[in-house]
Amino acid sequence: MAVVLGRLLGIAFLVCFGTGLYSHFLQNPLPWMVFPTRPQSLYQLSQGIHITAGIACFPLILGKLYVVFPDLFQTPPIKNFGNFLERASITIFISASLVQITTGLLNTYQWYVFPFSFRQVHFALSFVIIGSLAIHIATKLPLISRYWTRSRSFDAEGNLLLDDADQPLTKADVATELAETTREPVGAISRRVDGLTGRVFDWIDSAPPRVDTPTQARVSRRGFVATIAVATAAVVALTAGQSFRVLDAINVFAPRKNFVGPNGLPVNRTARAAQVTDADTGADWALSVSRGATVKIYTRADLEAMTQHQVDLPIACVEGWSQMASWRGVRLRDLLDAVGAHPDEDLRLTSLEKKGGFRVTEMGHEFVQDDLTLVALELNGGALDLDHGFPARMIAPGRPGVLQTKWLSKLEVI
Repeated sequence: MAVVLGRLLGIAFLVCFGTGLYSHFLQNPLPWMVFPTRPQSLYQLSQGIHITAGIACFPLILGKLYVVFPDLFQTPPIKNFGNFLERASITIFISASLVQITTGLLNTYQWYVFPFSFRQVHFALSFVIIGSLAIHIATKLPLISRYWTRSRSFDAEGNLLLDDADQPLTKADVATELAETTREPVGAISRRVDGLTGRVFDWIDSAPPRVDTPTQARVSRRGFVATIAVATAAVVALTAGQSFRVLDAINVFAPRKNFVGPNGLPVNRTARAAQVTDADTGADWALSVSRGATVKIYTRADLEAMTQHQVDLPIACVEGWSQMASWRGVRLRDLLDAVGAHPDEDLRLTSLEKKGGFRVTEMGHEFVQDDLTLVALELNGGALDLDHGFPARMIAPGRPGVLQTKWLSKLEVI
């Protein structure tokens, strides 16, 4: 059972690690990095899977801890150097994992009760988790391989039967073992299939225990598996609606619902939180577009007078929620052509926000040159609400929501 749950947990953490790295480097790209802009919902899918897999880790890791809990208190605590590596790696892995998934869940609610930077710690812990997991797998590989591939024998209560060397017993061994320990006749030996792994095993139908023999209550293997499966399915199904519209009707626990908010779209960071007021976005507002000494200034009326384009693109946030929306505005490439920008040049975007880690962001040339990238003026058929970035905001395919800069004030070719 530890191996079965370990497989699922390992897959979940690897998925989280891969999708997390993708999100991190989108926000903090290295100089040589270029990202795909198609499909336009790529980040929506990637981050939705990241958050959903992270939530699924809760019942899986608690189930795994339940299975191995007695072995955590062995005597003596350390037997040899290999045993030290095993126990140290699992201690680090469990501790880091619980911190990682708990703070990750709190981040989806934007509830920062911890005294450290979520982004920095979340990124660093991902490497600690994968490193300790690799060491743990290496130290336990012989045991893992034994239970991954071999047929196994169970008694009538579903307990795995092992010899003194932790090897699965043969049919003859099981018959002798049961006869010696229960002194009861051994029933038929049948071949069955493990519903979890598809492996064939030997099932020994032993006679029922004597009435005067006390029996100890224990958790049935089948019931335990069903509990973990139901718990995992429930936490995923009841939260994934914020990422995948097909499950929106049963989105019970996730903090955001589709179509709820101004312009029919949820808001992650309000104008109030960003300290942007009506005075900042009034008649005096203008967008500056520059490349070196060449500068163009556009009022909102100027932008509205230009050729307008409409695109359907999702807002997909690092917290896991996403929603498709209809945007209308000026194609970014048209604005940059007016200042003589080259196709291989990147862009720096500045917001009216008074403070914040994403007040100034950069956009790679692959997004700048994409036909779907707009300086948006309208959302879902109406003028942008102030909380959605009025007078103008950026919208581009395949980018995290924190990089879809709201309350634009300046675009600089770099």
